[in-house]
Amino acid sequence: MSQDSSAPSTGLSRRSFARLLAGGTAAALAPLGVGLGRAPFPPPRPARQAGERGERYWQGIREQFLMPLDLACLNAANLCPSPKSVLDSLYDATRDVDRDPSPQNRSKLSEGKERTRRTLAGFLGVTPEEILLTRNTSEANNIVSSGLDLGAGDEVVIFGDNHPSNHRAWADKAERFGFTVKVVEPRNPHPGGEYYLDAFTRASTGRTRLWAFTHLTNSVGDLFPVGEMCAAARARGILTLVDGAQTFGLLDLDLAALGPDFYSGSGHKWPCGPRETGVLYVRSDAQPRLHPSVISLYAGAVGISRTFEGLGQRDEPAILAFGEALTFQANVGKAAIAERARALAVALMDGLRRIDGVTLWTHPDPDRSWAVVSFQPAGLDPRKLAAALYENDRIACATRGGADRTGLRFSPHFYNLQSEVDRTLDAVAKYVKTGL
Repeated sequence: MSQDSSAPSTGLSRRSFARLLAGGTAAALAPLGVGLGRAPFPPPRPARQAGERGERYWQGIREQFLMPLDLACLNAANLCPSPKSVLDSLYDATRDVDRDPSPQNRSKLSEGKERTRRTLAGFLGVTPEEILLTRNTSEANNIVSSGLDLGAGDEVVIFGDNHPSNHRAWADKAERFGFTVKVVEPRNPHPGGEYYLDAFTRASTGRTRLWAFTHLTNSVGDLFPVGEMCAAARARGILTLVDGAQTFGLLDLDLAALGPDFYSGSGHKWPCGPRETGVLYVRSDAQPRLHPSVISLYAGAVGISRTFEGLGQRDEPAILAFGEALTFQANVGKAAIAERARALAVALMDGLRRIDGVTLWTHPDPDRSWAVVSFQPAGLDPRKLAAALYENDRIACATRGGADRTGLRFSPHFYNLQSEVDRTLDAVAKYVKTGL
């Protein structure tokens, strides 16, 4: 696929970008830990870390995406754009299949799918035998809630601010199969990882079979102590399902160290992959506890994929492009991506707190949030403000309705620029002062 001639450019070609990655500005940063508790994430050091690469480097990253430079898309928690190399992979593989859809030609895609599985395993610090290629987090979560043997007398403890696929799905299946669901409700501001570890422990009994909670909430960006919670659950013989939709592709993850039994994620969010790609990690010793809900053809080649990926015809070009997206991020550096997104979120939170009347819902401490920033914009209607930001200022974000912590959500990623943060804060301040 040729480069979009309408996209602004400062002359950084794909070849120049590869040299930039290989040069000193792309030196690997120290890996980040992802557990909380007594040894939380190290506090971010935006000035020093940003200086190691500089804004020019991140401008070069931005040029690998098709978004025009006047559009500030601060909505990674919902949908991310894919870099050009991912689009090229998707287009080329799709065109190849449509040029020759014969079984002989398509057979090479099977190895491409397994290559993506191996890339995913390395990206998450686990083995290919523990990886399922799904369509998104919702499907992955439902594979777990539908696949465990749960019935009368069993209990599941879930977090009240889970995504519906990791919340309502449990309630629906509890009604169908007779097990009990207990809910640990969220508290705002984030009370700290120890609070939720204690709350889940107190909610559990000898009949508790699983804890289901979100790594980073999509509502206000509450970060959970995954390592500590998985260890505590395992010590009690309780399984854990961690919804990683907001941390897969954002944080530098080592699932083998964190220890969940199940971890779900979407390719179309922070990994910047194609739509309808995702992952479910199933720890090896938890695999015998899970049963497939769909049985068909075209299963995977190794481990649990042999029995759980018989889902019929898949979009293999998208799966291949998913692997390309992970490779792109690995070349930039997973730790660098995490630190960049965190630095931009810190800048947003610092600026929002200086605007009179704004209520920040997201806790600013680095062991309680990462790159999802939610706030109430004084007395303004969040939906009208979001519309004005997009229509007048070319700033895209998400809204949160209802009665609980309403407002706007900004979720910056590594393709965003400091200048976009600055003009976003200026625009919010303007509307708070003048009204809509």
